[in-house]
Amino acid sequence: MYGSTHEAGAACPHVPERRADGKYIWPIYESFDIYHGDLKGNIIRKLTETPGYDAEATVSPKGDKIVFTSLRSGDLELYTMNLDGSDVKQITFGLGYDGGAFFSPDGSMIIFRASRPKSEEDIKVYKELLAQGQVMPTNMELYVCKADGSDLRQLTNLGKANWAPYFHPSGQTIIFSSNHAPPRGYQFNLYMINLDGTGLEQITFDKTFDSFPMFSYDGKKIIFASNRNNGGTRDTNLFIADWVD
Repeated sequence: MYGSTHEAGAACPHVPERRADGKYIWPIYESFDIYHGDLKGNIIRKLTETPGYDAEATVSPKGDKIVFTSLRSGDLELYTMNLDGSDVKQITFGLGYDGGAFFSPDGSMIIFRASRPKSEEDIKVYKELLAQGQVMPTNMELYVCKADGSDLRQLTNLGKANWAPYFHPSGQTIIFSSNHAPPRGYQFNLYMINLDGTGLEQITFDKTFDSFPMFSYDGKKIIFASNRNNGGTRDTNLFIADWVD
């Protein structure tokens, strides 16, 4: 299962010009849809048909549901659907970007990143960027809810960008990437936090970019992306390590 823009053309979508104020943005391409393919790359079925951005999909470990981000309501919200694309349900409703969602190991909960613009100016900027197919992911916190969207609560309140969350196999802790501590925004390290918001612990300590952590199913290994050891380039590579609780 994957997101793709291929129906809009064979070429990669246009990359937005760098902003004059230097602020970092992500493009939200309306041509993204979600597809189910086989291991040879053949498309079995297209899972989304609505106009606008449909992407960032992950499957529940139970094998019964998909969670994904969609712009179909006019805002970037989370939705769930069956593996064949049926029974689509909206599960988040707050103004702001909701994305990067993963299910808990038992499929009962969902962890995700979200922006929640509050001031008139922040709301204005968010809506203006969204109308241009862009978001500014520099102020995000982690949120958790049940798989049906109920019992939604904010898990972090650290400031800056907290994202790429993933459940430990125990289902009781979350690993994620954050730049809340360093003075410079590009430095991201990995952190752990309990499901009740306590016990924040820093896991990596290098002065570059560490993100997208995931555990093996047995919890003995962790894999993550990092810009370390890249010879001063912008290359991002994958690293795997033993995990010791």
